[in-house]
Amino acid sequence: MNRVRRQWLLKAGSLAALAGAPPVAWPQAGSAAANWPSRPVRIIVPNVPGGALDILARLLESELTKTWKQPVIVEFKPGAGTLTGTDLVAKSAPDGYTLGILAIGVLGIQPALRKDMPFDTLRDLSGTMLVVGNILMTATPSLPFGNLAELVAYGKANKGKLSYATAGAGSSMHLAGEQLNLLTGIEMQHIPYKGAGGAYPDVMSGRVPLLIDPLFSSMPHVNSGKLKPIAVMGLKRDPAAPNIPAAGETFPDFDFASNLGIGLPRATPPEIIAKINADVNQAIRSEALAPRLKEMGLVVTGSTPEQFDAHMRKSLKTFADIVKAAKVTIN
Repeated sequence: MNRVRRQWLLKAGSLAALAGAPPVAWPQAGSAAANWPSRPVRIIVPNVPGGALDILARLLESELTKTWKQPVIVEFKPGAGTLTGTDLVAKSAPDGYTLGILAIGVLGIQPALRKDMPFDTLRDLSGTMLVVGNILMTATPSLPFGNLAELVAYGKANKGKLSYATAGAGSSMHLAGEQLNLLTGIEMQHIPYKGAGGAYPDVMSGRVPLLIDPLFSSMPHVNSGKLKPIAVMGLKRDPAAPNIPAAGETFPDFDFASNLGIGLPRATPPEIIAKINADVNQAIRSEALAPRLKEMGLVVTGSTPEQFDAHMRKSLKTFADIVKAAKVTIN
């Protein structure tokens, strides 16, 4: 037996093979996931309690605890517009025991707005897209337009008189308004609030004419007549509000939404990533979760890790182009 072959067998711990025993049984692909999880799994919510990220995490907590037969524990790590908690996930041990709810729009937008990103999404995170929540533009009911085409006509005839509120600068809602400005030249002014709570009464009363916020948050006020719906800011109408036109019906390729996902360090063994991906996709489509998500106005999408990467690459370029063209800045 040549020396190289002998050393290889010795390194494999196969002294028995030297004595004529059967070949070494090497671990099969997927073995890293065979005993995973063997202890509790954390899901980091990068926001304060309350809201869609929290609710999504708690629904997954319940379903995945049953699937994995291990405790799944939700922890809150807010700060820096979700980046603090997401950074914790990206830099955690790559063993599958620390997951994070991802505000995917933030991950696409923030690299274009700040030079001090604490992590690189494509390099440091793998993920699965879970649900999409459409965002809705609404208006003060007394305004003389009822759809996007009429709003644009009004804006062109009244340059500088329109403004729109959002829950904060640098969000997908903010950039949806900026993209509409770029496409039409209507020059709406962005009015950022610290959360949408203060924006609703201002738009209802007419102090600010327009609001862009998640559809599930806006619809109660639309149904009560306190806000007028203008358009879902995506390609298609939302199943929860089929009578409200989509922006894509007026402007093809206009596609802004609040995508939520789950992520973990990219260095995690691929078989563990694959298992988590399969299990969370199953969870969001389960009889226990799917109806609850629909009630929240969230559309189940799911994805593979590869689809997550493709979406992030596209988002990073799209948002970078908008930020540059609209000269968007944040404090």
